[in-house]
Amino acid sequence: MYRSAYDLKAFYNGKAGRIVRRVMQERIREFWPDLRGLRVMGCGYATPYLRMFMEESERVFAVMPAAREAHHWPQATPDEKNLVCLAEESELPIETASVDRVLMIHHLEFSELMQPALSEIWRVLKSNGRLLAIVPNRTGFWAHADWSPLGHGTPYTAGQICHYLRDNRFIHERTEEALFMPPIRFSPVLKSAGVFESLGKSYLPFGAGVHMVEASKQLYAHADRGSGSRVHVRGRSVLVPKPVG
Repeated sequence: MYRSAYDLKAFYNGKAGRIVRRVMQERIREFWPDLRGLRVMGCGYATPYLRMFMEESERVFAVMPAAREAHHWPQATPDEKNLVCLAEESELPIETASVDRVLMIHHLEFSELMQPALSEIWRVLKSNGRLLAIVPNRTGFWAHADWSPLGHGTPYTAGQICHYLRDNRFIHERTEEALFMPPIRFSPVLKSAGVFESLGKSYLPFGAGVHMVEASKQLYAHADRGSGSRVHVRGRSVLVPKPVG
């Protein structure tokens, strides 16, 4: 069971985990090809995917949920400063409206406080910020591979994730599927990951391992056109909009 950050670290240090990381890094880059000067936060267990942003971004750091522990990152050299903090998912120690991009992975499927967690992400994002939520696909093959972290927690459909984001004041921008290679720890299959990824969208869309959902921050509620009810104001009848919500 992938209960801690150390379990996830062990997975990504293995052969299959390294292939998954390579495939997902390429797909994440399709969403965010240029993050020069932006502040990037990883949420859940995002450290395997953050290093590629370090050279161009203004700042990169990760927040790991207190319930699943944390470990020092990065670890390339002993003198590198730690860029990870441990926090309750409903109480992030981050300034309001201070983050440009949030990469969320290995998080929502394990979360017991989804609404407060998404509310905190909304709070820390800037007005033009973006969230990229990556979650296991309920109908995908990887959701049944209990030797990987994608086989644990609660998998979702794309519609469910979009619904949760909308309910927490996010605007859906784009959804993609990724990780089409079968969850088989056989070297020839792992080496063919790129082929599976290029063909999967056309021939095996339901088998994708994860949904990648990008959302932006909703700042203003939609104005209802109203029911047409009439009230008297200074002797005249006017239309009163129907309250939102």
